[in-house]
Amino acid sequence: MPDDAARRLPTQDEVNEQLWGRSNWGRWGADDERGTVNLITPAKRARAAALVRTGETVSLSRPLPTQLSPTNPKPAQHYTMWDDRNLGWGGASDFYGIEYHGHTTTHIDALCHIWGPDGLYNGRDPAATLTPRGARKNDVAAFQGGIVTRGVLLDVTRHRGVDFVEEDAPVHGWELAEIAQAQGVALEPGDALLICNGREAFYAARPGKIPGQPPIPGLHATCLPFLRDNDVALLGWDLMDLKPTGYELDWGVHGVIPAYGLPLLDNALLEPLAAYCAAQGRYEFLLMVLPLVVKGGTGSPVNPIAMF
Repeated sequence: MPDDAARRLPTQDEVNEQLWGRSNWGRWGADDERGTVNLITPAKRARAAALVRTGETVSLSRPLPTQLSPTNPKPAQHYTMWDDRNLGWGGASDFYGIEYHGHTTTHIDALCHIWGPDGLYNGRDPAATLTPRGARKNDVAAFQGGIVTRGVLLDVTRHRGVDFVEEDAPVHGWELAEIAQAQGVALEPGDALLICNGREAFYAARPGKIPGQPPIPGLHATCLPFLRDNDVALLGWDLMDLKPTGYELDWGVHGVIPAYGLPLLDNALLEPLAAYCAAQGRYEFLLMVLPLVVKGGTGSPVNPIAMF
């Protein structure tokens, strides 16, 4: 158990130092665009594949949000076209249009999605990197081989004995360490860390609340050392950052994108996975996140799959 000193909230300067003083810029070379995904080696993927025992799968994707509502002001577009052909045959096709960043669609953030005071990941200048036709560097196509690794779920809600995390009770880094110990799972470099805060239950209890509109619960900036110390390769979450952050930061944890080169799996559907893990008494699995190959893309909608 951490002592009181370990539970102390950091100052603004300490948070800044945790982000930028411990950045991964240059760690994999000046030309790198993959960030912490470099930690997922072929050997790491092979060990993750060896975790598969039954072949059961759990999807981590929320349904594509196509219905306009106060809680979904920018719905995804989907319409279907079809026509009759000869001899009784016919065919159908679809159009999809989506602005997926935000708090509704399950998606992955590329390393060009967010920048800090000194630039994008690896010190790239946003003005020189981002164009109306896409990003010249750090785009989602850097992950075109897929992110396939060991996934580890930390279930905050089950650990606390609640349905969802409240706005006045954010998740701290020391709590993540306690949950990992209680679940009997140890993080390893190159893991994908998934954190369940009970998103679906949270919004069900607050009908009409717009996703992402403060105040919202989530991860506090004290989680930064936990992510960096454990060399997490991908962070997947449902309620995301605590807002407001409590610091002079637009994002308390999203800053890991430019600082650590750590991609984020936003708006993951984690309650079904948490229920399955609890029933099996098992919190590690093979995780597969396969983004669309979009040259210049700042991210991609995804349907992540956990396989047991």
